[in-house]
Amino acid sequence: MSTSSQRRAGRLLTGAAVSLAVVLPACSSDSDSGETADPDGSGPGAASAGADSRSSGARSQTSSAPGADSPEVVATGLESPWSIAFVGQTPLVSERNSGRILEVSAGGDVREVGRIDGVSASGEAGLHGLAVDDNRLYAFFAAGTENRIVRFDLLGEAGDLSLGEEATILDGLPTANFHNGGRLAFGPDGMLYATLGDTGDRSSAQDEEALSGKILRMTPEGEIPDDNPFGDSLVYSMGHRNPQGIGWDDDGKMYASEFGQDTWDELNIIEAGGNYGWAEVEGIAGGNGDGTSSGGSDGTDNGSGDFIDPVQQWTPDEASPSGLAVTDDSILIAGLRGERLHQVPLADLKSSSELWTGEHGRLRDVVEAPDGSLLVLTNNTDGRGDPGAADDRLLRFTP
Repeated sequence: MSTSSQRRAGRLLTGAAVSLAVVLPACSSDSDSGETADPDGSGPGAASAGADSRSSGARSQTSSAPGADSPEVVATGLESPWSIAFVGQTPLVSERNSGRILEVSAGGDVREVGRIDGVSASGEAGLHGLAVDDNRLYAFFAAGTENRIVRFDLLGEAGDLSLGEEATILDGLPTANFHNGGRLAFGPDGMLYATLGDTGDRSSAQDEEALSGKILRMTPEGEIPDDNPFGDSLVYSMGHRNPQGIGWDDDGKMYASEFGQDTWDELNIIEAGGNYGWAEVEGIAGGNGDGTSSGGSDGTDNGSGDFIDPVQQWTPDEASPSGLAVTDDSILIAGLRGERLHQVPLADLKSSSELWTGEHGRLRDVVEAPDGSLLVLTNNTDGRGDPGAADDRLLRFTP
């Protein structure tokens, strides 16, 4: 990252105190699954793949994957996997605690592409999101007292991939053992988006000068785009507690899934400069629940201020949402505590159906593959699940 970007990140860190508190047993929604409490005792992306994985050409292919009722087990024995990103047809998987980046072959063989030695794994922190753009791999991870985004050139071919030299594009981001966010994705505008939770500092989500409790937008070099909504700032949207899934539909509309505290988890439509209410409100705060401001349409205040309501909400035991994928006709959201996939039709964002409830345990990420199938990571080895002999697994099905 350039010196100027470091100075900007340092300025924006105001109010985002670094917290390394021990993860506590829990209340409800998140901290990855609703199992941890806030330190004050008050409460408990396209998914990761680059924009190329959702191109119209990729979607024209026909998937040979089985249906949702009998998903294919692509790989087993993964350890606290967190994110999936595609390099061509080949999925890469991050492991939160080990810092490993794995390549999964079409036959299910798993090999280590590289390991990020600087990863600090503690509580929910560790190696999080991956994204691929122009044959370069981006990774979000906790490193001591900060979160960091780095980039590697991808070397070699499928079956023999390796990582080039690590280059830091953004550092000095606040971190904590919980509410760490961590999802990366390239948008249709070619910009890199990153989610960052409130890192236990609730008030920072409403502080425009803090980076925590935000969705960030940057160039592939980690610089601030000229058209970002808050001027000389990486902040794209604010008022978030712990967003962990982001993605876009074919019209360029952006969606994000977010852990609530004790009451409501959310699916939001993300607008540039939008304020989603945390920690002042949780869930639908008085608007119509259609992704519009919860302030009165006539300019009056309905009591919750000028916040944007979620288009849909679930209780934490039904969801605790992490990764998110947007297909031609629906949004799929992976649920940790909820142990299910929520499927939300793009034609009716206020409705949803459920897949796999309780069948595969905790679900961390879901992405659309180049052939139109969906890949899903289970997350039963992260210390909160009940792992089976084959966990964790990478599953594949045709929606």
